[in-house]
Amino acid sequence: MADRDKATDQMKLWKDGRGSQRPDVLTTGAGVPVGDKLNSMTAGPRGPLLVQDVVFTDEMAHFDRERIPERVVHAKGAGAFGYFEVTHDITRYCKAKVFEHVGKTTPIAVRFSTVAGESGSADTVRDPRGFAVKFYTDEGNWDLTGNNTPIFFIRDALLPRPIAHFCVFSFLDRGIPAGYRHMNGYGSHTFKLVNAQGQSVYCKFHYKTDQGIKNLTVQEADRLASSDPDFSIRDLYNAISNGNFPSWTFYIQVMTFEQAENWKWNPFDLTKVWPHKDFPLIPVGRLVLNRNPVNYFAEVEQLAFDPSNMPPGVEPSPDKMLQGRLFSYPDTHRHRLGVNYLQLPVNCPYRTRVANYQRDGPMCMYDNQGGAPNYFPNSFSAPETQPRFIESKCKVSPDVARYNSADDDNVAQVRTFFTEVLNEAERERLCQNTAGHLKGAQLFIQKRVVQNLMAVHPDYGTGVQSLLDKYNAEGKKVENILSVSHTFMYTEKI
Repeated sequence: MADRDKATDQMKLWKDGRGSQRPDVLTTGAGVPVGDKLNSMTAGPRGPLLVQDVVFTDEMAHFDRERIPERVVHAKGAGAFGYFEVTHDITRYCKAKVFEHVGKTTPIAVRFSTVAGESGSADTVRDPRGFAVKFYTDEGNWDLTGNNTPIFFIRDALLPRPIAHFCVFSFLDRGIPAGYRHMNGYGSHTFKLVNAQGQSVYCKFHYKTDQGIKNLTVQEADRLASSDPDFSIRDLYNAISNGNFPSWTFYIQVMTFEQAENWKWNPFDLTKVWPHKDFPLIPVGRLVLNRNPVNYFAEVEQLAFDPSNMPPGVEPSPDKMLQGRLFSYPDTHRHRLGVNYLQLPVNCPYRTRVANYQRDGPMCMYDNQGGAPNYFPNSFSAPETQPRFIESKCKVSPDVARYNSADDDNVAQVRTFFTEVLNEAERERLCQNTAGHLKGAQLFIQKRVVQNLMAVHPDYGTGVQSLLDKYNAEGKKVENILSVSHTFMYTEKI
């Protein structure tokens, strides 16, 4: 048993950490000592239970309510804690205190996750990975919700429409990362940065793994899905437990308002990248994870990220998906965790003092702001607004309408990526992975997908089609064999 890893040995490590300490006295949720945890109180040895058995009712009532709704997406994930350190000065772009000087550190929480599967699914499925970062800043929490892909698969929050650009990334090697430590992260959306002089630029956030990119083959992923479905969670936990703290280098890309007006693509379309040759990566700092959660439910399952949490100096752009998420995320948390979810320790902006006019609601955990007035304005020295924190101005004058973005250029960047970034072996694996997932679909669905791939590049479409032809022929052969076998069995019975 000496070779057990620390993720497997968590209970023993907890016991060892208590030393010679005597076991705690077992209590009810109210702290009342319990004399017997194994036997219900009954009227005689074979009689019915008694209502006065409060030990039973306390235990059962809590057990019945232990599960909260799992996330609709990103249900399964891993969490860890650490710090962000500024290594390069970007105050010319942003006045946020988190960036105020080189060497400044800010506590962070990070949650990695798969996207489509439920909480019991395997870590090694082909799926994008969530990469969400919570900065506990001096000016409140800042939440960056992103993925391990630089682009997203939809551009309008109202109706998801899969985009070829994202599909290509998903079916490449990086579609199955070898654990969360070995993948990059991206803030996905376009944001606005504002400096102390009120000057604004648009920006994108990137975090590049310092451990190097590593991916699993399809065969390795399939094997781990059955033998170690929590592979990525275990890998992260053990690395931190062993002092091998994972880190990422944090960068921004910057685009001026004038460049955004004249750029050949919509700069707020998160299905497209900003080319690095036109908008180079600017180094900012480092993310380091050095602490595992003490309790998974309290610190990971209840950890809630909200892109509307932005400190002064970081603001939203016209990105349609970001605009939709500004409401969707906090509304989801109010449903899953309760209206006072920001009072939970893992979500609490503990480096600043919350002072507002919000009161009451279920699970109010603190003093409910005491006897302070709950109306504004008032004459009693209660919280007041500060003009220096007013958001930057922006001019908007177009017609209000529902604009269809489906006909935006959906293939040019993907074609460039296919022809100029991928090598021959990567293009071959892309075709194999795509066809492998498509082979079980109806033939007319296969045909429609291949038509879309042909629009990206003929080599992509024909490569996938040739593999599908092979799979379909093999499937037909199996059908014929089964048909003959069935006929033989039937005539034998006659």
